[in-house]
Amino acid sequence: MRPRDSKRQQPEHDQEQEQERTGPLEVAIVGDLTDNESDLTERLLGVEPGGECVIYFDSPGGSPYCGMSLVTLLRLRGIRATAVVTGECSSAALWPFAACQRRLVTPFSVFLFHPMKWQSEEHIGIREAAEWSRHFAELEHEMDVLLCDLFGRSADQINEWSRTHRYVTGRELVAAGLAELIELAPLPSLFEQPKS
Repeated sequence: MRPRDSKRQQPEHDQEQEQERTGPLEVAIVGDLTDNESDLTERLLGVEPGGECVIYFDSPGGSPYCGMSLVTLLRLRGIRATAVVTGECSSAALWPFAACQRRLVTPFSVFLFHPMKWQSEEHIGIREAAEWSRHFAELEHEMDVLLCDLFGRSADQINEWSRTHRYVTGRELVAAGLAELIELAPLPSLFEQPKS
């Protein structure tokens, strides 16, 4: 496997294609957020402040800090993002998905809601563990509130899904008023804004 270089040069033909491209920049969030954080950050920084992009999701999640970082970039830069869930959008990937202005899902899209999980492979002392536990409890609450705010919905349904570790389908997300349903067919309107 080739090591990643965040400052790598794109091949010349890719740069030309980007310059000739019409419509919003397209970004793929595929796999673990944490493993791809540098590339995802670089791609979002490539969207002009106030600009548009389409973000395709197929991610089981990753670090909640990475999810928050992506939300922060989207919000602080005023990026008008359309999310398209091509497969899974779970765990920490739910936050950047919810931060998108428009959220498109298929009948086959899947979302796992669950409480945050603490995992440490380090050997730490009791004081550090106690401090992490305190911080983790605060972080979990704040992130739950933020997720509901990003979705623009009350916490009842989202908290119930999270509490029960619920896999939610695209149709269920649409029924809850959190996304729009699209079929697996060409979608020329993907780059059009919904009518108000």
